[in-house]
Amino acid sequence: MRIRALVLVASGAVALSALAVPSASAATGGPAVTFSNLKVNSGKNIVVGSTTTVTVSATYTVTKPANLSASSFQTGPVLYRGATLSENSDDMLLGDDAGTCTASSSTVLKCSAKIQFRPKGTDETGDLISTEAGTWKLGALAVNADDGLTWQGDLGTTHLQRKATLTTDASPEPVKKGKTITVTGKLARANWDTNTYAGYSTQPVKLQFRKKGSSTYTTIKTIKTTSTGALKTTTTATADGYYRYSFAGTTTTSSVSAAGDFVDVQ
Repeated sequence: MRIRALVLVASGAVALSALAVPSASAATGGPAVTFSNLKVNSGKNIVVGSTTTVTVSATYTVTKPANLSASSFQTGPVLYRGATLSENSDDMLLGDDAGTCTASSSTVLKCSAKIQFRPKGTDETGDLISTEAGTWKLGALAVNADDGLTWQGDLGTTHLQRKATLTTDASPEPVKKGKTITVTGKLARANWDTNTYAGYSTQPVKLQFRKKGSSTYTTIKTIKTTSTGALKTTTTATADGYYRYSFAGTTTTSSVSAAGDFVDVQ
């Protein structure tokens, strides 16, 4: 897994210009700080499409000794996998830059940071691959001027998801009341390895109907996508209204509802 880095500050000056976590052989005596109240992307799932970098915000609290200068260390949130968070963790995602902190007292810092997710699909540092979609644990890291590290895990979890797309086409239009309507569509999701959207197979998808003049969709039936993500089913025309497919999402893939397709029933 690619590991991004953390900017160090030494005596008020930037010691490292790019975000880089020190190696496992670095000093381990990190700043005496603890982290709390970490929230990434306002607690929402992180959804990334096939090509565009997604940047999310994180907020957290740092508690430190009153005699420890805030300028002597820098911090940032970490997404990780595995039992514990340390310099030996194989899977970590960090932002490009350290967090920005404001003192609310002599011992408490209120901090914010950005984390970038790049679905470039190469072996370059920081790029996502499709197998990295799913549940990640949340933690945080502090680094001092001596490359000392303080790690804290188990600060929550988040879902990193591949963006889904969904289409709906209902026909014929118009149609006589009581006749059969055929509804087709396709469910696809971002592939971070190929920078494309590929069909999502054998997934349950709801066919829904919203009567003209109503604001609420009602589920008619649930069907599964084919091996290519295709959808096709039939229903009986009863009234003017909109048909759509709706997908609830999975741990690795975002939820999505297609735009409604209007059918005039005569």
